[in-house]
Amino acid sequence: MGNVFLVPAKIISGVDVINELGIHIAGKGTKALIVTDKFMVQFGNAAKVTAVLDREHIDYVIYDGANSEPTDTIVADGVALYKKEQCDFLIALGGGSPIDTAKAIGFMANSSGHIREYLHKTIDEKVPYLVAIPTTAGTGSEATKFTIIADTKNNVKMLLAGPSILPALAVIDPVFTMTAPPKVTSATGVDALTHAIEAYTSRKAQPLSDIFALSAIKKIHKNLPICFHDAKNEASRLQMSLGANEAGIAFNNASVTLVHGMSRPIGALFHIAHGVSNAVLLPACLEFAIEDNTKRFAEIGRLMEVADQKTDDKTAAKAMVKEVSRFCKEIEIPTMTELGVRKEDFMSKLDKMAEDALDSGSPQNTFRSPTKEQIIEIYKKLF
Repeated sequence: MGNVFLVPAKIISGVDVINELGIHIAGKGTKALIVTDKFMVQFGNAAKVTAVLDREHIDYVIYDGANSEPTDTIVADGVALYKKEQCDFLIALGGGSPIDTAKAIGFMANSSGHIREYLHKTIDEKVPYLVAIPTTAGTGSEATKFTIIADTKNNVKMLLAGPSILPALAVIDPVFTMTAPPKVTSATGVDALTHAIEAYTSRKAQPLSDIFALSAIKKIHKNLPICFHDAKNEASRLQMSLGANEAGIAFNNASVTLVHGMSRPIGALFHIAHGVSNAVLLPACLEFAIEDNTKRFAEIGRLMEVADQKTDDKTAAKAMVKEVSRFCKEIEIPTMTELGVRKEDFMSKLDKMAEDALDSGSPQNTFRSPTKEQIIEIYKKLF
C-alpha cells in the first residue's frame, strides 16, 4: 500500500512575510474570525494581522478566548461567535492552542453534535478556509491534520484528526516568535524536537517524512539553545520556525509515539502545557524506546554529533538519549516537582494516566510497544 503525504496547500515563510498575507488570502472570504489569546492582543501580534486585513478591506472579529488548554467549551464559544458574526473564514494566531482551537471551530461550524463525537473518527467535513500563523516554534500545528481538545466532562484530552482540518495556508514568520519568553521558547522547542524524533522512529515513518524529520532535528538541536539564550537572534529564530514547521509536516505523516501518548494525560490531569509535559517525559521515554529500532535512534545520535559512523548503534543510541537529557537541562526544562506537582497526587493517578495513554493509540506507534505496566514505570521515573 502506498504512502500518503499531506502538507498545507500553501506555506509562506520568511522575516516579515506577514505583510504579504493579503496577496494570499484575496478572494478566500469577506469576514474572518481571528482565533487567538489575550496575550497575542496584549503583545501587539494581533495588530500585525489586523493591519493587513484593514489594508485589504477585509472585515474581521477577534476571538481571544483560546488559552493554553483548548476545551470543548472554548470551541463551542468560538463556533457561536463565528456564526453570530457571519464569518466565512478563519485566521489562527498563536501557539498550538489557538491553532488547534481554530481547527476545531472550523469543522464544528457545520456540525450540530458535540465535539467528542469525532473522537476516533476521520474528520472529513467541509470546513472554512483556515490560515494558521504560529507565534511559537514548537507545535507544528500549522502543518498538521490534528487538533487536541480537552473533554471537560470526561477530563481527557482528545486527539482529533482528519485531512479536512489541515490549514490551507501556513504563515511562518519568525517575527512573531520574538515575544516568546525563554521558558516558552524552550518548552515549545523541545515539543518540536519530540515531533521530529518520534516521526523518524515511528512505525508509520515513510521516506518523505524522514527527510523533514531529520532536517528538523538538525535545525532544532543547533538553534534552540541560541534562541533560549538570545531571544532576538533573528537568524536562529527563523531556523527554529522552519524546523518546527518541518517537524509538524513529519509527524503529520508519520504520527507520534510514546512521548505524546503519555504527555496528554499529564496535561489533562495536572494542567501542564503540552510542550512542557512532552519535554519532561522525553529522556525517560527515549531510554525505553531505544531498545528496539535502535538503528534509527543511533542515526539521530550521529546527526547530533555525539556519535560517528564508527560508533556501534547501541552506543550511539544511548549517547543520543544522554545528549537529549543534557540539552533539556541547558534550556532549563523543569522537573515535575518544579512544576508544582505533588508526588502523592501524581502517583495516585498512574493507573488512569496509563490507560488514557494507551487509549490515545500513540504509544503503539513505538517499535517497542509498551504495556500498561511499563508505561506506569516510565511515569514513576519523573520523580
